[in-house]
Amino acid sequence: MADPTPSQSPAQTPPPPPAQQAPAAGGREDMLACVAALEAALLPCLPARELQAVDRSLQSSHQIDVERHARDFMEAAKKLQSYFISLQREDQPTPEEMLRKEITTMEEELKTKSELIAKHEKLIEGWRKELKEQLGKHITELERV
Repeated sequence: MADPTPSQSPAQTPPPPPAQQAPAAGGREDMLACVAALEAALLPCLPARELQAVDRSLQSSHQIDVERHARDFMEAAKKLQSYFISLQREDQPTPEEMLRKEITTMEEELKTKSELIAKHEKLIEGWRKELKEQLGKHITELERV
């Protein structure tokens, strides 16, 4: 496996800022890029036999490689963590969005109640007509008696 140089390391490339990300497709691509960077930083650290041999080695270049890979891995892990935190923040509605949603809910409730009031007013008007008709019938019947 080829050793990535510090200028070529995927862990060195920062993910795009959250403001430039598209909601679904861009977020997925950014996440895959972060995971790829993390994997690229982690893969050189994986072979246990090689690491054990490096630990026993007296050559300082081996130890520097391990430290560089560990540093690259930690940088990639931090970037991935900050990316996931930014995703969580994006999922939370802003105060403006919460107020808009609340206003929309109140408007729907107002519309429903206005329709109910109109329906009840029509019923009351119908009952008034019926009562006036019954009153008129009773009055005419009383006048006959």
